[in-house]
Amino acid sequence: MDRFPVARYRFEFHTVRPIRLPDYAGSMLRGAFGHALRQVACMTRAKECSGCPLTGGCPYPAIFAPVPPATHALQAFSQIPVPQVIEPPARGARLLPPGETFSFHQVLIGRALRELPLIILAWQRALARGVGGGDGTAELMRVVHCDEGGDSEVYRPEVGAVAVHAAAVPLRAAGDSELSDVTLHLLTPLRLQHNGRALPPDRLQPRTLLLALARRANLLAEFHADGPLIDDFAALSDAAERVRDERDLSWLDWKRYSSRQQCEMRLGGVVGSWRLRGPLASFAPLLRLGQWLHVGKETTFGLGRYTLLPSLGRDISTAVGDSCERTLQLLERNDVN
Repeated sequence: MDRFPVARYRFEFHTVRPIRLPDYAGSMLRGAFGHALRQVACMTRAKECSGCPLTGGCPYPAIFAPVPPATHALQAFSQIPVPQVIEPPARGARLLPPGETFSFHQVLIGRALRELPLIILAWQRALARGVGGGDGTAELMRVVHCDEGGDSEVYRPEVGAVAVHAAAVPLRAAGDSELSDVTLHLLTPLRLQHNGRALPPDRLQPRTLLLALARRANLLAEFHADGPLIDDFAALSDAAERVRDERDLSWLDWKRYSSRQQCEMRLGGVVGSWRLRGPLASFAPLLRLGQWLHVGKETTFGLGRYTLLPSLGRDISTAVGDSCERTLQLLERNDVN
């Protein structure tokens, strides 16, 4: 596989009734999207997907709640990665008044890309129906494909059809074979777990991050694209053991309300900058790809998002200070690619 089927889209809306955004809107948007997607995709109107004879061909579980295989050559799966990631607006609770425009991103992976028209319809229905405290509403203005080569509009309601566009990123780039120094700037909380608990900054290891990234990319490729990416996990594990790091990381807590469990949940994670040094050549495609896929737990809410910073050859705290202002500006515009 030379190119990985993945694309990031920016959905731009115009507020009609005031929308109250929580501090972190990823969970709220995911819930609204899932509800609307099921309404527009489900043909049987059954209360549950389990037992439905149409599950195998229905786009709702394929996009939002994929069914794990009954058997697998390597392990048993209770769940598999979802082929989409919602990237909410920048953090901060606020009220969006009527007339204000706002945007968020959604990453689509593999076969979910084929369902972009249905996904657009689901978002239109979700925001027209009402989201957030007070059921604020909004109208879709346009959808933009955010590509490394530049942004391009692919949908506008008055036009009606989705424009043809390339929806894949190259896996290899010049210089991959020489990569030995890279810095990840964590934009949303990273939750790498051990025994069901998210690891704090002082317990994180480069190997944990790199192998989690490899597993996620490999499973998404296997279940939602054209097949596994990785042939030799043992070689990757050996290389990861020899990677060293410098870090400027801290713990950030955020809360969300679970409508399914009827309670408030805390889902903290690690933010900051993490510099890796060592034999990174075999991880170069995965590190770049992770900027779309995210890494760790709760990626479907937008957690585990990072961007790669150039290797600066300096103390990491200096690098973080120099990049902080630019990163904040990008987040405010919500157009980090």
